[in-house]
Amino acid sequence: MTEQTNIVELATELTIAWLSNPSTRTSSEDVPAFLQSMHNALANLSSPDASTPEASNEDVIPAVSVRKSLASRDHIISMIDGKPYKTLRRHIAAQGLTPQEYRERFGLKADYPMVAPAYSESRSAMAKTIGLGRKPKAKAGDAAE
Repeated sequence: MTEQTNIVELATELTIAWLSNPSTRTSSEDVPAFLQSMHNALANLSSPDASTPEASNEDVIPAVSVRKSLASRDHIISMIDGKPYKTLRRHIAAQGLTPQEYRERFGLKADYPMVAPAYSESRSAMAKTIGLGRKPKAKAGDAAE
């Protein structure tokens, strides 16, 4: 009974927070339906048979083909949502994946790039212009000794 009470209290608090948001525009008829949906969502989350769906290679359908994801030098198209990115690292981290897990999830080779080639080249050129990766020049007095 206490778990049921906690769910009701939490659903009520979430509904109050939703209503207190100044950008929420709703009528009084919508509030009970929202409260019920919050309660159902919390009950589903707290049920013992609720499990996080593990993605396996069989039930994951990529948004684009591997060939299409690498078609442009300017960006890589994500196989998760089909949107272009210069670098996939932050995007896949937001999805809770590492680059290795992303590659395994979609059956990609180990050398599948996480950064678009043009972006990588521009970053490399910028690093070279500011002198990163070079050893400091020896002073004229050090060479004489």
